[in-house]
Amino acid sequence: MIKYGDRISVAMISMNEEGSIEKIVNEIKSIDKRIEIVLIDSSTDKTFDIAQKLDIKAIKQFPPKGYGLAMDLALKSCTKDVIITLDCDCTYPTSEIEKLSELVIDDKCSVVDCNRLQRKPKNMKIINYLGNKIFSVLASIFFLRNIPDLHSGMRAYNKSILTEIEYNPNGPSLPVELLLAFYKRRFKVKTINIDYFERIGKSKMMPFETSIWTIKRIFKVRFEKI
Repeated sequence: MIKYGDRISVAMISMNEEGSIEKIVNEIKSIDKRIEIVLIDSSTDKTFDIAQKLDIKAIKQFPPKGYGLAMDLALKSCTKDVIITLDCDCTYPTSEIEKLSELVIDDKCSVVDCNRLQRKPKNMKIINYLGNKIFSVLASIFFLRNIPDLHSGMRAYNKSILTEIEYNPNGPSLPVELLLAFYKRRFKVKTINIDYFERIGKSKMMPFETSIWTIKRIFKVRFEKI
């Protein structure tokens, strides 16, 4: 067991992840069985059936409503003090869960962002890497902060602070708006570097739509009144 296992929720969304869901859930449970695992599933394969057998909080959202609305439901379905977001494809290191929870609880961080881009990950296409870097530089300029990984799918949020933030759940790139909202409000944000592994299964990302929504969310947060 880890120090704060009973105070952690892990929020994930899935679409056709039958090849990875059991592995990622077992990895999290091996850290501490007290961790609450919340999964919002919009699959047409056996992902939900597998998840139901794993003793987690699995919620079916079908027909799919899109990334943002699925993640919004996942975040709002978590009940613990620390919410850690993960992708279901095993690309992110569950070994960082303990460190993330301690940074939120002991160091009073409002959000801890996990940076995949300290160097180009072997499994990330060069066009995706360059796109991520460009958007991170753009956000850093707009918010006058060093924001190394705007699109990271692994973060730890202080739940009580996250619930105070209003955001647009529609569309892709919701993690962009969430992270920038914390910077905008001058909450305590910390970044740690992580490894980024080869995914299990196929990517569901839509690059063009994601890019458009990223730009929209950067401008929305930068010029919104709070």
